[in-house]
Amino acid sequence: MLGPGVPFPYDTALMRRFRAAGLAALGVTATPEFGFNASTESVANGPTRNPWDTSRSPGGSSGGSAALVAARALPVAHANDGGGSIRIPAAASGLVGLKPSRGRVTVAPDYSDPLLGLGIEFAVTRTVRDAAALLDAVAGSEPGDRYLLPDPATTFLAAARPPAARLRIALSTTAPNGAPLDAACIDAARAAAEALQRAGHTVEEAAPEFDVAAFDDANLKAWCSFLADGAYGAAAALGTELSTEVLEHTTLACAEYGATLTALDMYAVDRVFNATTRTLAQFLTGYDAWLTPTTAAPNTAIGHLNANDESLDARGWYDRIFTFAPFTAWSNVTGTPAISVPGTPSPEGWPVGVQLVGRYAGEETLLGLAAQLEEALPWTDRRPAVVAR
Repeated sequence: MLGPGVPFPYDTALMRRFRAAGLAALGVTATPEFGFNASTESVANGPTRNPWDTSRSPGGSSGGSAALVAARALPVAHANDGGGSIRIPAAASGLVGLKPSRGRVTVAPDYSDPLLGLGIEFAVTRTVRDAAALLDAVAGSEPGDRYLLPDPATTFLAAARPPAARLRIALSTTAPNGAPLDAACIDAARAAAEALQRAGHTVEEAAPEFDVAAFDDANLKAWCSFLADGAYGAAAALGTELSTEVLEHTTLACAEYGATLTALDMYAVDRVFNATTRTLAQFLTGYDAWLTPTTAAPNTAIGHLNANDESLDARGWYDRIFTFAPFTAWSNVTGTPAISVPGTPSPEGWPVGVQLVGRYAGEETLLGLAAQLEEALPWTDRRPAVVAR
């Protein structure tokens, strides 16, 4: 809502790689204001609607990309993920949403660690094969990048086939923050677990033991500091003052709270993020992947995640988002790869996402398991109510 924006005179490194791979930029898709929403609806642009049911949201924040890919207007579309914003719309829209490991896809030249390391760039696709092939095309570092990941043992495309090895997988159908889960999401995760068991893998119920209260406090502060930097920076560039005349209510509340945080607050955030990362890494020494629902419900009704709700302060808005998406932010904080793929549909016929989280730099394992699920529980023949012609 801050006007026409500030155009940049150059491509990012990722955009150069997209172009080199033969992709063409066809337009600008919708996102929520400053990306802090698990739905894509804004005062400025109105709601983006889910092609499976236009009374529902396609998720967010990469909801515009997901809606176009789900409606068959595009085969793939750029997306990014700071708390689930690739995986949430993939789940709601019946797509594959891979969030690569931190550092796998360069964020050059303007960032080293966007959103304090939470922000990851990639795409949404309809198939595991397309996600793997695109990752082959764009993965890798640029001079000056903070992270230098080892190259995979093979191409990601070659890894996107059912694995020969028998893997050990942890299944979790209880939200770490205690959020209630829709039965369709639990059923989809259990159906995926059963398919992987039939393929010869060992699946057992287990979950890492996080300090959820500390995590939520730290994640809220990370997001609000990011929103403060973005909102106040944009206001300065555009010569305006922040108010509800130019920002939605919760964006302004988060930015104002973020502006009050101190250096000591942010060092405390870093300590919690470190503890969380080490907890998940230790857990994954005993498992090859962690399987969960992607979201707590298949989707949300338009208006449920209303960022202009005047009754919500910064924490209230944070809780509203992560009650719907209780499983996604952990891999942003830890930098681990995660992928959402379509599971068994809901009774309404809506897509339902299931998520696999892997070890850091372990995209090959996730792509192999995702390909196995695509083979066992195929989704490519499902088509939404609204399809581009």
